[in-house]
Amino acid sequence: MVIWARQAVVDLRSIHDFIARDSRYYAKKVVHDIREIVDELNGLPKMGRIVPELNEEDVRELFLYSYRIIYEIKDEVIFVLAVVHQRRNLKDENIPRES
Repeated sequence: MVIWARQAVVDLRSIHDFIARDSRYYAKKVVHDIREIVDELNGLPKMGRIVPELNEEDVRELFLYSYRIIYEIKDEVIFVLAVVHQRRNLKDENIPRES
């Protein structure tokens, strides 16, 4: 089961709003595609790579367009923690985790 953390939902909305300034069509497409790839985690939770800045087995990321989808695997649940631009370095940031 995939659960979206509040921060990830805020990130997704911000991405949509940013892209929509230029194109509502592409804003909807990007959000749809992100949701679609996240849905694939239900069957393949370890399909993403380990986030290099964090180096924790259960915190992984997928790449789509110019975004990193950060998620954490806890038992049978996948928590989407954040959706950030790929140039962002997470080493010095505090990504909210599910407890």
